[in-house]
Amino acid sequence: MSYSAAFRCIAGCEGSYPLGQVIYRCPRCGDLLEVVHDLRALATRTALDWRQVFADRWRATSGDFASGVWGKHEWVAPHVAAENIVSLGEGASPLWHAKRYARDLGVGEVHIKQCGTTHTGSFKDLGMTVLVSTVAQMIADGAPVRAVACASTGDTSAALAAYAAAAGIRAAVILPRGKISTAQLVQPLANGALVLAVDTDFDGCMRIVQDLAANEGVYLANSMNSLRLEGQKTVAIEIAQQLDWQVPDWVIIPGGNLGNVSALGAGFELMLALGLIDRRPRICVAQAAHANPLYRAYAAGWAELEAVPAKTTLASAIQIGNPVSFKKAVRALRAFDGVVEEASEAELADAAARADVFGAFACPHTGVALAALEKLVSRGLVTREHRAVVVSTASALKFTDFKVGYHEGTLAAVPAPRHRNQPVELPHDYGAVRDALLRGLDAR
Repeated sequence: MSYSAAFRCIAGCEGSYPLGQVIYRCPRCGDLLEVVHDLRALATRTALDWRQVFADRWRATSGDFASGVWGKHEWVAPHVAAENIVSLGEGASPLWHAKRYARDLGVGEVHIKQCGTTHTGSFKDLGMTVLVSTVAQMIADGAPVRAVACASTGDTSAALAAYAAAAGIRAAVILPRGKISTAQLVQPLANGALVLAVDTDFDGCMRIVQDLAANEGVYLANSMNSLRLEGQKTVAIEIAQQLDWQVPDWVIIPGGNLGNVSALGAGFELMLALGLIDRRPRICVAQAAHANPLYRAYAAGWAELEAVPAKTTLASAIQIGNPVSFKKAVRALRAFDGVVEEASEAELADAAARADVFGAFACPHTGVALAALEKLVSRGLVTREHRAVVVSTASALKFTDFKVGYHEGTLAAVPAPRHRNQPVELPHDYGAVRDALLRGLDAR
């Protein structure tokens, strides 16, 4: 069976466009595009057949199916030939059942989808493998692609640089100078990307890279390019697969540029259309209070987007005041009976630290989602009868300054960390060590 997909306008304009065409917006109305699959072709296999196919491919020891994304090749990027796939073993990430944490919250079940276990340490790898593989396919087909470029607050640039390096394609990343962590900045540098640090914020970088894509012949790698979302939608498919095709009651995901929530929705919608699941979960998008345009629109009854100047936040990867995928996100949230929550700096830091006490090691962006979960619990929307999945978007090892600063009490935005833990400094004396040990054990 021949599977296919094409770009189409999210506003419903007529016309479709090949996935190998350099196009990011509808030429008729200027709205964003989305990838639409040939459902008739996909439906020639039954739901049981697809479940078995995905089970057989899960975490293969070698080859393309060692990737959680390319194990869903037909559902993601059927236009890419196997020889042009650029993979670094992304996806098939753990879904951790956080039992003690759920009991502490008073929730039936909490699972944390560990998307930060990828090659560059964030979920952005899931989309970048599809985008860079498409560029490799375009080049193989004779298209003149000079370079691939993105604006980034850190994680996107790391993913682009790594996958472009693996493919032998030039990469350029445009970053807001002084506004991303050292651990994030060093990744594109190490992978040989051309790094341009600009005196602006992410939204300013985004405007520049869109102009470059329109005028200078570079291929755009940001999430307004819907190819990225095709890889990211596998998070939803993996969640269902790992729960034995049972849909959770809630999925909570941090949101910045907002491509991730529309990708999550697309994954669940495709499974629903093909009969692999029988209902939709509810979705909560969590935003940092310092960069919360979606939350403001939701609180105003789904008002139109009003861009905000994004303030500095510990959750730097979602420090975005003018999200490109706003319309897609709103559409997905409405379809999934969704809500939007926000978290202050102290709330996100304390929520991450609270989950850490029970075995997590949460990055600040995951902290935003965990804080949102706490608010849903306090409002009675998530209860002891519910199963909730929190999407962890990055490895906390990329944000060690955040973790160290919390426990040292040096984060200006968190003056009174509720779960601070410090080492007990002692002389080289057995008695002193014994007494401190016993006091500490009794205190817990």
